[in-house]
Amino acid sequence: MLLEAHALQVSYGPTQAVQEMSMHIAEGEIVTVLGANGAGKTSLLKALQGVVKPARGDVVFKGKSVTRQSAAWRVGQGLVLVPEGRQIFVSLTVHDNLLMGAYTRRDNPEREIEAIYERFPNLAKRRDMLASVLSGGEQQMLAIGRALLSRPTLMMLDEPSLGLSPLLVQALFKLIRDLHHDGLSILLVEQNTHMALATAHRAYVLELGRLVLEGSTRELASDPRMAAAYLGT
Repeated sequence: MLLEAHALQVSYGPTQAVQEMSMHIAEGEIVTVLGANGAGKTSLLKALQGVVKPARGDVVFKGKSVTRQSAAWRVGQGLVLVPEGRQIFVSLTVHDNLLMGAYTRRDNPEREIEAIYERFPNLAKRRDMLASVLSGGEQQMLAIGRALLSRPTLMMLDEPSLGLSPLLVQALFKLIRDLHHDGLSILLVEQNTHMALATAHRAYVLELGRLVLEGSTRELASDPRMAAAYLGT
C-alpha cells in the first residue's frame, strides 16, 4: 500500500477529532473522505501530513512508518497536502509561490514551473503579479501547482472546490482526473459529495471523528444511509 493509517487518533485537549481511524490508499487510486463539517476530515489529513501529532496510532507511507517524521520530511518523500483555504503567500508573486513548492529540492525547478504555466495559462499571464490579485479559482490552481513542484507521489486535497463557482468546480475535478491519468495518487477531502463519488474509486465516511462507512464509490452511491445523509435523496 502507498499510504496506511492504523487506529489513528487525533485529539485537541479533551476533544477527540479523529477516533481509531484506519484506512489505506493503493498506488494509482483516487480515494475520497466524506463527512459533514466537524467530522474530523481536516484533522485526519493534518495527521497524515504530520502537521499535527496523533495521540495514538501509526501512519505508514511507502511501507515505512512516518509517524515520528516531520511534515517537511514527508513532503520530501512525496506526501503532499494542498490545504483547505489554499494558504498561498499573498504577499509574494505567483512565480515565487511556485518556487516555495520546490523548497525541499536541490535542483533547478524552472523547467517544471514552465510546465505548470502550460497547464495553467492564467497563472502564466500573472506570474509577476502578487498572488493576492488572483481569483479564487486561480488561487486554487496556484496551490495545486505549488504542490506539484514538490513532486508528490500522493497528493492530498482538502476541500479544493470550496468557494468556487459550478463551472470552476467542473474544471477542478477534470484537473484531478487529469493528474490521476498522469500517474498521481490522490486523497480527496470534499463536501461536494456527488462530484467526489463520481471521481474517486473508494470512499471513507466520517461522523464526529469515527469511520461509519467505507467501500467503493459505486457501492456507497447506492447505499441508503449515504443517500439520506449526504446525497439529498
